[in-house]
Amino acid sequence: MSASTYDAALARLLAHEGGYTNDAADPGGPTNFGITIYDYRKYVKPGASAADVRAMTVEEAKAIYRSKYWDAQRCDELPAGVDYAVFDYGVNSGIGRSGKVLRRVLGLPDNDWRTSDAVLAAFAKRDAKPVIVALCDERLRFLQSLKTWSVFGKGWGTRVAEVKSYALQLASGAAASTPAPGEARAGKGVVPLARGAQQGSAGAVIAAGAAAAQQAHQSGAASGIVAAIVAVAVITAVAAYAFWHWRQARQQHQPA
Repeated sequence: MSASTYDAALARLLAHEGGYTNDAADPGGPTNFGITIYDYRKYVKPGASAADVRAMTVEEAKAIYRSKYWDAQRCDELPAGVDYAVFDYGVNSGIGRSGKVLRRVLGLPDNDWRTSDAVLAAFAKRDAKPVIVALCDERLRFLQSLKTWSVFGKGWGTRVAEVKSYALQLASGAAASTPAPGEARAGKGVVPLARGAQQGSAGAVIAAGAAAAQQAHQSGAASGIVAAIVAVAVITAVAAYAFWHWRQARQQHQPA
């Protein structure tokens, strides 16, 4: 894929992703140019805040996309059209999923997500167009299976259709002349952990701690011991909440 086409593909991706968002329904959390706070902490600034994500420059986002998504999936070595479809899928749902789905479409074992030499060799006997169609169709089915489809589904459906159309044009050798993507509500197409489970875990810890503290108090335990029991319960609940968010972040790059 030529550098000029890459630039056009990136421009389309940025148009789909939009600017800063912090939607409570989106497992990506604070996100800017499609880069989540978890990725920003991982690649740019450990411990970054939502304000840091909001202040992210588009050049920072472009650098992350080139290195961690495009190059990581060896898109320069993929057939025209397939590269864009895989790139956009990886950004939206994680390179673990996009890479493994590409392998499935090619009839290869999906025990790895990486674009290996075997993946590249498989295209020697394959037409890129059916691969693009199968990849995008599976992507849509996956998104439709998510609990967040009711929130982001309309935008996701539009995005996948536009990606498929543009990727097929690239595979046909057509000039990059399709209209710019329409507005679509952003949101990471990853499997969200149930917020109720997160709240339930922390709440259960606090409830258990409160019960233990009450029992200790009723049994005549010293006030210091009661306070210690409450403190341990609060610390454990905070840890449970932090673990939930860590797992949410990990979903973005977890293999399918």
